[in-house]
Amino acid sequence: MLTVLLLLIPVLAGLVALFTGAASAKSIALGSSLLTLGLTLFSVLTYSAPLGFDASWIDLLGARFTLQLDAGLSRLMVLLTALVYPLLYLAFTQRSVERPGVFYGLLSLSQAGLMGVFMAQDALLFYLFWEVALIPVYFLSSMYGGERRIPVSFKFFVYTFLGSLVMLVGMIIIYRHSALRSFALTDFISAGREFSGVEQQGLFWMLFLAFAIKMPIFPFHTWQPDAYEQSATPVTVVLSALMVKMGLFAVAVWLLPVLPLGVAYWSPIVMGMAVIGIVYASCMALVQNNMKRVVAYSSIAHIGLMAAALFSNSGIATQGAYIQMFNHGITILGMWLLLSMIEERTETQNMNELGGIASVAPRFTIALVLIAFANIALPLTNGFPGEFLMFTGMFSSGAANAHTLTAVAGLAVILSAAYTLWMVQKLVFGETNARTASFRDLNTTELISLSFILLLILALGIYPNAILAWVPTAG
Repeated sequence: MLTVLLLLIPVLAGLVALFTGAASAKSIALGSSLLTLGLTLFSVLTYSAPLGFDASWIDLLGARFTLQLDAGLSRLMVLLTALVYPLLYLAFTQRSVERPGVFYGLLSLSQAGLMGVFMAQDALLFYLFWEVALIPVYFLSSMYGGERRIPVSFKFFVYTFLGSLVMLVGMIIIYRHSALRSFALTDFISAGREFSGVEQQGLFWMLFLAFAIKMPIFPFHTWQPDAYEQSATPVTVVLSALMVKMGLFAVAVWLLPVLPLGVAYWSPIVMGMAVIGIVYASCMALVQNNMKRVVAYSSIAHIGLMAAALFSNSGIATQGAYIQMFNHGITILGMWLLLSMIEERTETQNMNELGGIASVAPRFTIALVLIAFANIALPLTNGFPGEFLMFTGMFSSGAANAHTLTAVAGLAVILSAAYTLWMVQKLVFGETNARTASFRDLNTTELISLSFILLLILALGIYPNAILAWVPTAG
Protein backbone atom coordinates (compact mmCIF):
# COMPACT_ATOMS: atom_id res chain seq x y z
CA MET A 1 0.00 0.00 0.00
CA LEU A 2 3.00 2.33 0.10
CA THR A 3 2.55 3.19 -3.57
CA VAL A 4 -1.09 4.08 -2.97
CA LEU A 5 -0.17 6.28 -0.01
CA LEU A 6 2.30 8.20 -2.17
CA LEU A 7 -0.70 9.20 -4.29
CA LEU A 8 -3.32 9.48 -1.58
CA ILE A 9 -1.45 11.85 0.76
CA PRO A 10 -0.98 14.73 -1.75
CA VAL A 11 -4.49 14.17 -3.14
CA LEU A 12 -6.09 14.53 0.29
CA ALA A 13 -3.92 17.51 1.16
CA GLY A 14 -4.77 19.17 -2.14
CA LEU A 15 -8.50 18.61 -1.76
CA VAL A 16 -8.55 19.88 1.84
CA ALA A 17 -6.66 23.04 0.89
CA LEU A 18 -8.56 23.59 -2.36
CA PHE A 19 -12.14 23.10 -1.23
CA THR A 20 -11.90 24.49 2.29
CA GLY A 21 -9.77 27.46 1.30
CA ALA A 22 -7.81 26.84 4.46
CA ALA A 23 -5.66 29.72 5.68
CA SER A 24 -3.20 27.05 6.78
CA ALA A 25 -2.96 25.68 3.23
CA LYS A 26 0.79 26.26 3.12
CA SER A 27 1.28 24.25 6.32
CA ILE A 28 -0.98 21.49 5.00
CA ALA A 29 0.99 21.29 1.74
CA LEU A 30 4.35 21.32 3.52
CA GLY A 31 3.24 18.69 6.04
CA SER A 32 1.87 16.36 3.37
CA SER A 33 5.01 16.76 1.25
CA LEU A 34 7.24 15.93 4.22
CA LEU A 35 5.13 12.86 4.96
CA THR A 36 5.32 11.82 1.31
CA LEU A 37 9.09 12.30 1.36
CA GLY A 38 9.39 10.21 4.52
CA LEU A 39 7.39 7.34 3.00
CA THR A 40 9.39 7.58 -0.22
CA LEU A 41 12.71 7.41 1.61
CA PHE A 42 11.44 4.50 3.68
CA SER A 43 10.32 2.59 0.60
CA VAL A 44 13.42 3.18 -1.55
CA LEU A 45 15.90 2.55 1.27
CA THR A 46 14.13 -0.42 2.86
CA TYR A 47 12.93 -2.43 -0.13
CA SER A 48 15.33 -3.43 -2.90
CA ALA A 49 12.62 -5.31 -4.83
CA PRO A 50 9.90 -3.41 -6.73
CA LEU A 51 6.83 -2.37 -4.75
CA GLY A 52 3.49 -2.67 -6.47
CA PHE A 53 -0.27 -2.38 -6.15
CA ASP A 54 -2.85 -3.93 -8.47
CA ALA A 55 -6.63 -3.63 -8.31
CA SER A 56 -9.60 -3.90 -10.62
CA TRP A 57 -10.47 -0.61 -12.31
CA ILE A 58 -12.35 -0.73 -15.65
CA ASP A 59 -12.86 -4.42 -16.31
CA LEU A 60 -14.87 -3.84 -19.48
CA LEU A 61 -11.79 -2.30 -21.12
CA GLY A 62 -9.20 -4.51 -19.50
CA ALA A 63 -7.74 -1.53 -17.61
CA ARG A 64 -6.41 -2.02 -14.11
CA PHE A 65 -5.25 0.34 -11.37
CA THR A 66 -1.67 -0.93 -11.39
CA LEU A 67 1.18 0.96 -9.74
CA GLN A 68 4.80 -0.05 -9.38
CA LEU A 69 7.77 1.58 -7.72
CA ASP A 70 10.54 -0.34 -9.44
CA ALA A 71 14.22 -0.48 -8.63
CA GLY A 72 15.26 1.83 -11.47
CA LEU A 73 14.00 4.94 -13.25
CA SER A 74 10.61 4.99 -11.53
CA ARG A 75 12.32 5.03 -8.14
CA LEU A 76 14.57 7.92 -9.19
CA MET A 77 11.69 10.03 -10.49
CA VAL A 78 9.43 9.36 -7.51
CA LEU A 79 12.28 10.28 -5.16
CA LEU A 80 12.97 13.46 -7.15
CA THR A 81 9.29 14.44 -6.97
CA ALA A 82 9.18 13.74 -3.25
CA LEU A 83 12.30 15.87 -2.68
CA VAL A 84 11.36 18.89 -4.80
CA TYR A 85 8.02 19.77 -3.21
CA PRO A 86 9.08 20.13 0.47
CA LEU A 87 12.24 22.01 -0.51
CA LEU A 88 10.11 24.32 -2.64
CA TYR A 89 7.57 24.91 0.14
CA LEU A 90 10.30 25.44 2.72
CA ALA A 91 12.01 28.11 0.63
CA PHE A 92 8.68 29.96 0.28
CA THR A 93 7.46 29.70 3.87
CA GLN A 94 7.87 33.43 4.50
CA ARG A 95 6.21 34.55 1.28
CA SER A 96 2.51 35.26 0.97
CA VAL A 97 0.31 34.43 -1.97
CA GLU A 98 -3.25 35.34 -2.94
CA ARG A 99 -5.82 32.56 -2.38
CA PRO A 100 -3.37 30.21 -0.64
CA GLY A 101 -5.95 27.43 -0.52
CA VAL A 102 -6.18 27.38 -4.32
CA PHE A 103 -2.45 27.84 -4.85
CA TYR A 104 -1.18 25.14 -2.51
CA GLY A 105 -4.11 22.85 -3.18
CA LEU A 106 -3.36 22.79 -6.90
CA LEU A 107 0.36 22.30 -6.24
CA SER A 108 -0.40 19.26 -4.08
CA LEU A 109 -2.68 17.81 -6.75
CA SER A 110 0.06 18.28 -9.34
CA GLN A 111 2.39 16.28 -7.10
CA ALA A 112 -0.14 13.44 -7.01
CA GLY A 113 -0.38 13.49 -10.81
CA LEU A 114 3.39 13.33 -11.19
CA MET A 115 3.65 10.44 -8.74
CA GLY A 116 1.02 8.59 -10.73
CA VAL A 117 2.83 9.14 -14.04
CA PHE A 118 6.05 7.71 -12.63
CA MET A 119 4.37 4.64 -11.09
CA ALA A 120 1.57 3.71 -13.53
CA GLN A 121 1.91 0.30 -15.17
CA ASP A 122 -1.32 0.54 -17.17
CA ALA A 123 -1.45 2.72 -20.30
CA LEU A 124 -4.92 4.14 -19.61
CA LEU A 125 -3.93 4.89 -16.01
CA PHE A 126 -0.73 6.50 -17.27
CA TYR A 127 -2.77 8.74 -19.58
CA LEU A 128 -5.10 9.68 -16.71
CA PHE A 129 -2.21 10.79 -14.50
CA TRP A 130 -0.54 12.51 -17.47
CA GLU A 131 -3.59 14.79 -17.69
CA VAL A 132 -4.05 15.07 -13.90
CA ALA A 133 -0.53 16.49 -13.65
CA LEU A 134 -1.23 18.99 -16.45
CA ILE A 135 -4.56 20.45 -15.35
CA PRO A 136 -3.52 21.92 -11.96
CA VAL A 137 -0.39 23.43 -13.50
CA TYR A 138 -2.46 25.05 -16.25
CA PHE A 139 -4.71 26.75 -13.68
CA LEU A 140 -1.71 27.79 -11.59
CA SER A 141 -0.01 29.27 -14.66
CA SER A 142 -3.08 31.22 -15.71
CA MET A 143 -3.96 32.50 -12.23
CA TYR A 144 -0.52 33.41 -10.87
CA GLY A 145 2.43 35.04 -12.61
CA GLY A 146 3.25 37.82 -15.05
CA GLU A 147 1.08 40.11 -17.13
CA ARG A 148 1.08 37.81 -20.17
CA ARG A 149 0.35 34.65 -18.16
CA ILE A 150 -3.10 33.97 -19.65
CA PRO A 151 -2.16 33.77 -23.37
CA VAL A 152 1.08 31.99 -22.47
CA SER A 153 -0.80 29.43 -20.36
CA PHE A 154 -3.33 28.91 -23.14
CA LYS A 155 -0.53 28.20 -25.61
CA PHE A 156 1.05 25.75 -23.16
CA PHE A 157 -2.28 23.98 -22.63
CA VAL A 158 -3.10 23.74 -26.36
CA TYR A 159 0.33 22.33 -27.20
CA THR A 160 0.31 19.70 -24.48
CA PHE A 161 -3.37 18.78 -24.73
CA LEU A 162 -3.31 18.23 -28.50
CA GLY A 163 -0.19 16.09 -28.12
CA SER A 164 -1.92 14.10 -25.41
CA LEU A 165 -4.96 13.43 -27.59
CA VAL A 166 -2.78 12.10 -30.41
CA MET A 167 -0.97 9.91 -27.86
CA LEU A 168 -4.30 8.54 -26.61
CA VAL A 169 -5.30 7.57 -30.16
CA GLY A 170 -1.99 5.77 -30.60
CA MET A 171 -2.46 3.92 -27.32
CA ILE A 172 -5.96 2.84 -28.34
CA ILE A 173 -4.59 1.45 -31.63
CA ILE A 174 -1.97 -0.57 -29.74
CA TYR A 175 -4.58 -1.70 -27.20
CA ARG A 176 -6.91 -2.97 -29.95
CA HIS A 177 -3.98 -4.91 -31.40
CA SER A 178 -3.34 -6.60 -28.05
CA ALA A 179 -4.37 -10.25 -27.96
CA LEU A 180 -5.55 -9.87 -24.36
CA ARG A 181 -7.28 -6.49 -24.89
CA SER A 182 -5.21 -5.11 -22.04
CA PHE A 183 -3.61 -1.75 -21.25
CA ALA A 184 -0.94 -3.36 -19.06
CA LEU A 185 2.60 -2.25 -19.90
CA THR A 186 3.81 -5.82 -20.47
CA ASP A 187 0.93 -6.51 -22.86
CA PHE A 188 1.54 -3.16 -24.57
CA ILE A 189 5.15 -4.12 -25.22
CA SER A 190 4.07 -7.45 -26.74
CA ALA A 191 1.34 -5.85 -28.85
CA GLY A 192 3.55 -3.02 -30.10
CA ARG A 193 6.24 -5.38 -31.30
CA GLU A 194 3.74 -7.30 -33.41
CA PHE A 195 3.20 -4.33 -35.72
CA SER A 196 5.19 -4.23 -38.95
CA GLY A 197 8.09 -1.85 -39.33
CA VAL A 198 6.06 0.62 -41.40
CA GLU A 199 3.19 0.54 -38.89
CA GLN A 200 5.57 1.15 -36.01
CA GLN A 201 7.05 4.11 -37.86
CA GLY A 202 3.61 5.76 -37.93
CA LEU A 203 2.69 4.83 -34.36
CA PHE A 204 6.03 6.19 -33.18
CA TRP A 205 4.99 9.78 -33.91
CA MET A 206 1.57 9.33 -32.35
CA LEU A 207 3.26 8.61 -29.03
CA PHE A 208 6.43 10.65 -29.41
CA LEU A 209 4.65 13.91 -30.31
CA ALA A 210 3.19 14.21 -26.81
CA PHE A 211 6.50 13.31 -25.19
CA ALA A 212 8.47 15.73 -27.40
CA ILE A 213 6.15 18.61 -26.52
CA LYS A 214 6.35 17.86 -22.82
CA MET A 215 10.19 17.72 -22.71
CA PRO A 216 10.34 19.90 -24.90
CA ILE A 217 12.82 19.38 -27.74
CA PHE A 218 13.29 21.39 -30.93
CA PRO A 219 11.04 22.33 -32.74
CA PHE A 220 8.29 21.67 -30.17
CA HIS A 221 9.83 23.99 -27.57
CA THR A 222 8.24 27.34 -28.39
CA TRP A 223 5.79 27.30 -25.45
CA GLN A 224 8.54 26.82 -22.87
CA PRO A 225 10.55 30.09 -22.54
CA ASP A 226 7.39 32.20 -22.24
CA ALA A 227 5.83 29.78 -19.76
CA TYR A 228 8.93 29.77 -17.55
CA GLU A 229 9.18 33.56 -17.66
CA GLN A 230 5.52 34.32 -16.94
CA SER A 231 4.69 31.62 -14.38
CA ALA A 232 5.05 32.10 -10.64
CA THR A 233 8.33 30.57 -9.48
CA PRO A 234 6.82 27.52 -7.71
CA VAL A 235 4.98 26.70 -10.94
CA THR A 236 8.14 27.19 -12.98
CA VAL A 237 9.97 24.82 -10.62
CA VAL A 238 7.32 22.12 -11.13
CA LEU A 239 7.47 22.59 -14.90
CA SER A 240 11.26 22.66 -15.15
CA ALA A 241 12.39 20.22 -12.48
CA LEU A 242 9.62 17.63 -12.85
CA MET A 243 7.10 17.95 -15.69
CA VAL A 244 9.70 18.00 -18.45
CA LYS A 245 11.01 14.72 -17.00
CA MET A 246 7.59 13.19 -17.74
CA GLY A 247 8.44 13.31 -21.44
CA LEU A 248 11.84 11.68 -20.98
CA PHE A 249 10.39 9.08 -18.63
CA ALA A 250 7.61 8.26 -21.10
CA VAL A 251 10.16 7.79 -23.90
CA ALA A 252 12.17 5.37 -21.76
CA VAL A 253 9.18 3.36 -20.48
CA TRP A 254 6.33 3.71 -22.99
CA LEU A 255 8.10 4.19 -26.33
CA LEU A 256 11.54 2.59 -26.62
CA PRO A 257 10.47 -0.92 -25.54
CA VAL A 258 7.01 -0.78 -27.19
CA LEU A 259 7.94 0.21 -30.76
CA PRO A 260 11.57 -0.89 -31.28
CA LEU A 261 11.42 -0.91 -35.10
CA GLY A 262 9.89 2.54 -35.20
CA VAL A 263 12.47 3.79 -32.73
CA ALA A 264 15.33 2.32 -34.79
CA TYR A 265 14.01 4.01 -37.95
CA TRP A 266 13.42 7.47 -36.47
CA SER A 267 16.26 7.64 -33.91
CA PRO A 268 18.73 9.42 -36.25
CA ILE A 269 16.10 12.08 -36.98
CA VAL A 270 15.23 12.55 -33.30
CA MET A 271 18.90 12.73 -32.32
CA GLY A 272 19.42 15.36 -35.01
CA MET A 273 16.45 17.38 -33.73
CA ALA A 274 17.77 17.15 -30.19
CA VAL A 275 21.28 18.26 -31.16
CA ILE A 276 19.94 21.17 -33.21
CA GLY A 277 17.92 22.15 -30.15
CA ILE A 278 21.01 22.00 -27.93
CA VAL A 279 22.96 24.43 -30.11
CA TYR A 280 19.97 26.66 -30.86
CA ALA A 281 18.91 26.97 -27.21
CA SER A 282 22.48 27.60 -26.08
CA CYS A 283 22.91 30.38 -28.63
CA MET A 284 19.57 31.89 -27.62
CA ALA A 285 20.60 31.84 -23.96
CA LEU A 286 23.69 33.87 -24.84
CA VAL A 287 21.65 36.83 -26.16
CA GLN A 288 19.02 37.08 -23.42
CA ASN A 289 18.80 39.94 -20.94
CA ASN A 290 16.04 38.29 -18.92
CA MET A 291 17.57 35.93 -16.34
CA LYS A 292 14.59 33.55 -16.35
CA ARG A 293 14.78 33.15 -20.12
CA VAL A 294 18.50 32.33 -19.88
CA VAL A 295 17.68 29.42 -17.56
CA ALA A 296 14.69 28.45 -19.72
CA TYR A 297 16.86 28.04 -22.81
CA SER A 298 19.51 26.33 -20.71
CA SER A 299 16.91 23.75 -19.72
CA ILE A 300 16.03 23.10 -23.38
CA ALA A 301 19.71 22.41 -24.09
CA HIS A 302 20.07 20.03 -21.13
CA ILE A 303 16.88 18.14 -21.98
CA GLY A 304 17.98 17.89 -25.61
CA LEU A 305 21.17 16.12 -24.55
CA MET A 306 19.21 13.65 -22.43
CA ALA A 307 16.82 12.96 -25.30
CA ALA A 308 19.70 12.37 -27.72
CA ALA A 309 21.27 9.96 -25.22
CA LEU A 310 18.05 7.95 -24.84
CA PHE A 311 17.75 7.53 -28.62
CA SER A 312 21.42 6.63 -29.15
CA ASN A 313 20.81 2.93 -28.39
CA SER A 314 23.71 2.96 -25.93
CA GLY A 315 23.44 1.43 -22.47
CA ILE A 316 26.05 3.83 -21.08
CA ALA A 317 24.31 6.89 -22.54
CA THR A 318 20.96 5.67 -21.20
CA GLN A 319 22.40 5.27 -17.72
CA GLY A 320 23.77 8.78 -17.96
CA ALA A 321 20.40 10.13 -19.05
CA TYR A 322 18.66 8.40 -16.15
CA ILE A 323 20.85 9.91 -13.46
CA GLN A 324 20.97 13.26 -15.24
CA MET A 325 17.18 13.43 -15.12
CA PHE A 326 17.44 13.24 -11.35
CA ASN A 327 20.45 15.52 -11.00
CA HIS A 328 19.10 18.18 -13.36
CA GLY A 329 15.93 18.34 -11.28
CA ILE A 330 17.94 19.10 -8.14
CA THR A 331 20.17 21.69 -9.82
CA ILE A 332 17.40 23.52 -11.65
CA LEU A 333 15.37 23.66 -8.41
CA GLY A 334 18.22 25.52 -6.72
CA MET A 335 18.67 27.83 -9.69
CA TRP A 336 15.00 28.83 -9.84
CA LEU A 337 14.85 29.41 -6.09
CA LEU A 338 17.80 31.81 -6.29
CA LEU A 339 16.40 33.67 -9.29
CA SER A 340 13.04 34.02 -7.53
CA MET A 341 14.82 35.62 -4.56
CA ILE A 342 16.47 38.11 -6.90
CA GLU A 343 13.16 38.92 -8.55
CA GLU A 344 11.34 39.32 -5.22
CA ARG A 345 14.04 41.52 -3.66
CA THR A 346 14.77 43.71 -6.72
CA GLU A 347 11.44 43.57 -8.58
CA THR A 348 13.10 42.89 -11.93
CA GLN A 349 14.18 40.02 -14.17
CA ASN A 350 16.40 42.24 -16.32
CA MET A 351 20.06 41.43 -15.76
CA ASN A 352 21.11 44.85 -17.07
CA GLU A 353 19.50 46.41 -14.01
CA LEU A 354 21.34 44.17 -11.53
CA GLY A 355 24.88 43.65 -10.26
CA GLY A 356 27.02 43.83 -7.15
CA ILE A 357 24.99 41.38 -5.06
CA ALA A 358 28.20 39.62 -3.93
CA SER A 359 29.21 42.63 -1.82
CA VAL A 360 25.94 42.69 0.16
CA ALA A 361 24.82 39.02 0.17
CA PRO A 362 27.82 36.67 0.38
CA ARG A 363 25.86 33.55 1.36
CA PHE A 364 23.52 34.04 -1.58
CA THR A 365 26.47 34.51 -3.92
CA ILE A 366 28.21 31.32 -2.75
CA ALA A 367 25.02 29.33 -3.35
CA LEU A 368 24.53 30.82 -6.82
CA VAL A 369 28.12 30.15 -7.88
CA LEU A 370 28.03 26.52 -6.71
CA ILE A 371 24.71 25.86 -8.44
CA ALA A 372 26.05 27.55 -11.58
CA PHE A 373 29.03 25.16 -11.50
CA ALA A 374 26.60 22.23 -11.32
CA ASN A 375 24.66 23.66 -14.26
CA ILE A 376 27.80 23.61 -16.41
CA ALA A 377 28.66 20.08 -15.20
CA LEU A 378 31.89 20.98 -13.44
CA PRO A 379 33.66 17.87 -12.06
CA LEU A 380 32.77 17.10 -8.42
CA THR A 381 29.26 18.46 -8.95
CA ASN A 382 26.22 16.31 -9.68
CA GLY A 383 26.02 17.51 -13.28
CA PHE A 384 29.30 15.92 -14.32
CA PRO A 385 28.77 12.10 -14.01
CA GLY A 386 25.61 11.95 -16.08
CA GLU A 387 26.89 14.30 -18.76
CA PHE A 388 30.16 12.37 -19.04
CA LEU A 389 28.29 9.07 -19.41
CA MET A 390 25.95 10.51 -22.02
CA PHE A 391 28.75 11.86 -24.20
CA THR A 392 30.80 8.67 -23.81
CA GLY A 393 27.85 6.44 -24.68
CA MET A 394 26.69 8.54 -27.63
CA PHE A 395 30.18 8.70 -29.14
CA SER A 396 30.63 4.92 -29.00
CA SER A 397 27.02 3.97 -29.76
CA GLY A 398 27.41 3.07 -33.41
CA ALA A 399 24.33 5.15 -34.27
CA ALA A 400 24.24 6.92 -37.63
CA ASN A 401 26.51 9.97 -37.58
CA ALA A 402 27.15 9.35 -33.87
CA HIS A 403 30.58 10.98 -33.88
CA THR A 404 29.37 14.11 -35.69
CA LEU A 405 26.25 14.50 -33.53
CA THR A 406 28.26 14.00 -30.33
CA ALA A 407 30.85 16.56 -31.43
CA VAL A 408 28.18 19.14 -32.25
CA ALA A 409 26.35 18.40 -28.98
CA GLY A 410 29.69 18.91 -27.24
CA LEU A 411 29.45 22.58 -28.15
CA ALA A 412 26.86 22.75 -25.40
CA VAL A 413 29.62 22.27 -22.82
CA ILE A 414 31.41 25.42 -24.00
CA LEU A 415 28.25 27.43 -24.59
CA SER A 416 26.76 26.38 -21.24
CA ALA A 417 29.82 27.67 -19.42
CA ALA A 418 29.65 30.91 -21.43
CA TYR A 419 26.02 31.84 -20.77
CA THR A 420 25.90 30.54 -17.19
CA LEU A 421 29.03 32.33 -16.02
CA TRP A 422 28.01 35.43 -17.98
CA MET A 423 24.68 35.42 -16.13
CA VAL A 424 26.41 35.02 -12.75
CA GLN A 425 28.77 37.89 -13.58
CA LYS A 426 25.86 40.15 -14.53
CA LEU A 427 23.85 39.28 -11.41
CA VAL A 428 26.28 39.29 -8.52
CA PHE A 429 29.57 40.93 -9.52
CA GLY A 430 30.41 44.48 -10.45
CA GLU A 431 29.02 47.56 -8.69
CA THR A 432 25.83 47.65 -6.67
CA ASN A 433 23.03 49.96 -7.78
CA ALA A 434 19.73 51.25 -6.46
CA ARG A 435 18.07 47.85 -6.87
CA THR A 436 20.81 45.75 -5.28
CA ALA A 437 22.33 48.00 -2.61
CA SER A 438 19.79 46.80 -0.02
CA PHE A 439 19.63 43.19 -1.24
CA ARG A 440 18.86 40.87 1.71
CA ASP A 441 20.99 37.78 2.20
CA LEU A 442 19.45 34.32 2.69
CA ASN A 443 17.05 33.98 5.61
CA THR A 444 16.90 30.86 7.77
CA THR A 445 14.39 28.83 5.76
CA GLU A 446 16.00 29.78 2.46
CA LEU A 447 19.40 28.80 3.85
CA ILE A 448 18.12 25.41 5.05
CA SER A 449 16.49 24.61 1.72
CA LEU A 450 19.49 25.68 -0.36
CA SER A 451 21.98 23.97 1.97
CA PHE A 452 20.23 20.66 1.39
CA ILE A 453 20.30 21.23 -2.37
CA LEU A 454 24.02 22.08 -2.28
CA LEU A 455 24.70 19.01 -0.16
CA LEU A 456 23.04 16.82 -2.78
CA ILE A 457 24.92 18.56 -5.60
CA LEU A 458 28.30 17.90 -3.99
CA ALA A 459 27.50 14.43 -2.60
CA LEU A 460 26.20 13.09 -5.93
CA GLY A 461 29.12 14.69 -7.76
CA ILE A 462 31.68 13.06 -5.48
CA TYR A 463 29.87 9.70 -5.16
CA PRO A 464 27.50 9.27 -8.16
CA ASN A 465 27.18 5.54 -7.51
CA ALA A 466 24.66 6.41 -4.81
CA ILE A 467 22.04 6.68 -7.56
CA LEU A 468 23.89 5.06 -10.48
CA ALA A 469 23.62 1.73 -8.66
CA TRP A 470 19.83 1.98 -9.06
CA VAL A 471 20.11 1.83 -12.85
CA PRO A 472 22.78 -0.86 -13.41
CA THR A 473 21.41 -1.80 -16.81
CA ALA A 474 19.73 0.19 -19.54
CA GLY A 475 16.15 -0.25 -20.55
